[in-house]
Amino acid sequence: MLEGARERRVRTGGVELCVAELGDPRRPTVVLVHGYPDSKEVWSEVAARLAGRFHVVLYDVRGHGRSSAPSPLRGGFTLEKLTDDFLAVADAVSPDRPVHLVGHDWGSVQSWEFVTVKRTEGRIASFTSMSGPSLDHFGHWINKRLRRPTPRRVGQLLGQGAKSWYVYLLHTPVLPELAWRGPLGKRWPGILERVEKVPGGDYPTASLPSDAAHGAWLYRDNVRPRLRRPREDAYAHAPVQLITPLGDAFLSERLYDGLELWAPRLTRRTLPAKHWVPRTRPDRLADWITEFVTATEDGRSETAANGKYADRFGGQLVLVTGAGSGIGRATAFAFAEAGARVVAVDRDAEAAARTAELSRLIGARAAWAEAVDVSDEQAMEKLAARVAAEYGVVDVLVNNAGIGLSGSFFDTTPEDWKKVLDVNLWGVIHGCRLFGRQMAERGQGGHIVNTASAAAFQPSRVLPAYGTSKAAVLMLSECLRAELADRGIGVTAICPGLVNTNITSTAHFAGVDAEEEKRRQQRTARLYGARNYPPEKVADAVLEAVVRNRAVVPVTPEARGAHLMSRFAPRMLRRLARVKPPL
Repeated sequence: MLEGARERRVRTGGVELCVAELGDPRRPTVVLVHGYPDSKEVWSEVAARLAGRFHVVLYDVRGHGRSSAPSPLRGGFTLEKLTDDFLAVADAVSPDRPVHLVGHDWGSVQSWEFVTVKRTEGRIASFTSMSGPSLDHFGHWINKRLRRPTPRRVGQLLGQGAKSWYVYLLHTPVLPELAWRGPLGKRWPGILERVEKVPGGDYPTASLPSDAAHGAWLYRDNVRPRLRRPREDAYAHAPVQLITPLGDAFLSERLYDGLELWAPRLTRRTLPAKHWVPRTRPDRLADWITEFVTATEDGRSETAANGKYADRFGGQLVLVTGAGSGIGRATAFAFAEAGARVVAVDRDAEAAARTAELSRLIGARAAWAEAVDVSDEQAMEKLAARVAAEYGVVDVLVNNAGIGLSGSFFDTTPEDWKKVLDVNLWGVIHGCRLFGRQMAERGQGGHIVNTASAAAFQPSRVLPAYGTSKAAVLMLSECLRAELADRGIGVTAICPGLVNTNITSTAHFAGVDAEEEKRRQQRTARLYGARNYPPEKVADAVLEAVVRNRAVVPVTPEARGAHLMSRFAPRMLRRLARVKPPL
């Protein structure tokens, strides 16, 4: 039983359902429906996070957990009977108000039935679906591709057919029951932990073998009849939030193409995770469910964000260092347009505050400013603790703060070296160590973006210190990417190239007097201005790199060219490095 839950029994259709409740019954009711081969405990982490805001209800589907099984099993798991069960639970726990429905896997499959049949109209306020399509929509999706086949559509059919291998096995008589009550049932927890990265502990419960054996009838009673004759009126009569795990081994993203036809009030979300997101991403799910339910209760659209990646970053917490100007500010704005919550960090408090203010206007769910020097270890430690306590664990960290330094090796003083390494390298190290550790300890993935430079792989006789600092950032990123991969945390090194920002006007030129340094700053600023590559394009590359989990991203054409040369023509690149730039 879930800790702190109130349990009751609901009788319906010859079975007795075990229902658990958490939170205040006077608040909006959220009903969580589990999938196969789970029981209601799959939701324990999500339910605990929702209970402070809502009346949370979980129940074991008939034949699962502590609910009784129908007799006989054949014909006892039809979608019509599952709908009867849902209505009985809803009437028992929230007789006077519609409930907010959340389903995962087969819990989502049956919930699509609940939200599209006439007899449930008025009983469902909203529906959040994850990892489980409507069988009716799936049937129409298949028929459309069979009637008008194209190479792409045939590929989609074959791809989903391969992902659905287990469905065929579950239709075989007796074999699934024997497997689940035998070796598969014993090994399943280890399989989930190894393949799906599902944390161990009190899940799955001891009832797994019988749950899985009974649940095979979910497939046998419903899949073939509905795919052969899908309903023509399967339109959702409540707002729908679709959460799609991008690494789902069982369901293709393409399966939800055209879903807006069936669910006109649709909000899409994507998540870089595998199938069992209620166990691996409970924080993110709880946040999205809370936002969606709250928006529905308030009678408004769930999100006003309209950025390119709003489905991916909406509501996520993103921290950007060096956010007061240039690439950092553009990156903060890009995440804001995608509906993220943004923490703008810069040593210039006024510039950070301006970035946060504009981010809120652009579309950020929320935005805050923090004035911190990233080279200050203690200040960064305080920042990390404050952000975690007040805003939560960062989902995306962008270590962007940096300074420029030009001059020959012998003109570069130890003080110059210390300053550039403190900001460009140690600032990145502090961010990765502090915020990356929080991500790792949370155990729900994340992404780190470190701003390196084309100078990381393009040697130059006038950039020894700067190039060294950025090359170190590049290698640090590669090492971290390898170490954090099995924790679901991606790491990207962004290498911009010549970008029109104010770093050129503030760069230090070693070995010259103040007047000559100012002249070179102005000349370099004019050069970069004439190149006129906007920081917004780098920001777009940052977001795309996170979405696609890319390792190294040279951004500008010259950066991409230098990167290719470093791999395939390094001698030529070394010769170019000898060229003395005009002063």
